[in-house]
Amino acid sequence: MDLRFKDELALMPDLRHRLRQLRWFRATFRASAREVSATYGLRFEIDETKLTRAFLDWVEIIEAQKRFAQVDRADFIVFAAGLVLRELIRQEPARLVSDLDSLNENAANPEALEIVRFWPEGFLYTNYCVSAIAAIYEQEFGRVPMIDKCADDLRTWWSYRENVTEMPAYAVAFLDRFLGAEPNWIAPDRAQARQAMQRALGASRRSSALPQL
Repeated sequence: MDLRFKDELALMPDLRHRLRQLRWFRATFRASAREVSATYGLRFEIDETKLTRAFLDWVEIIEAQKRFAQVDRADFIVFAAGLVLRELIRQEPARLVSDLDSLNENAANPEALEIVRFWPEGFLYTNYCVSAIAAIYEQEFGRVPMIDKCADDLRTWWSYRENVTEMPAYAVAFLDRFLGAEPNWIAPDRAQARQAMQRALGASRRSSALPQL
């Protein structure tokens, strides 16, 4: 991953709520594409219609499950970003319009460079979502989540691309894996099925069952 864009996002007040507005979502995604382009020497074309459709589909999905934000807010932030990633992969709003020969071979992160070469659009979508999670965590919790080393492993990205092409919902599971969490491969796009949510719900039930003194 290349989280330089996280610092720009973190400067935006109340980022978690702003990203639920179409104009901020579109503006930040475009800014992320510019950052990736400037760093790696590539150029993307953004289809605003597809980008808007990805946002609106995401809003519809997340609204139906937003009650789980009260169960485990930190985990729900990751889950919500995973659903954004799913919709970006489904709608494909970005298209590489420059030749890979223009790739900046001197980019600071050689592992990320290989991933960008392998799947430029997928890197853009994923890096945007991970940067957003990191910036929101920094604002909300005063810390940035750890990124697992598999996020820079090209072999993992081969599997990632192959699986999400067949089933875009696996994007949620792979994002969890990149952040060091245990993915749910059976129902990755259901908040209630997440391990963190199950633990929080179990703890809540046990607390409710305790006798009142």
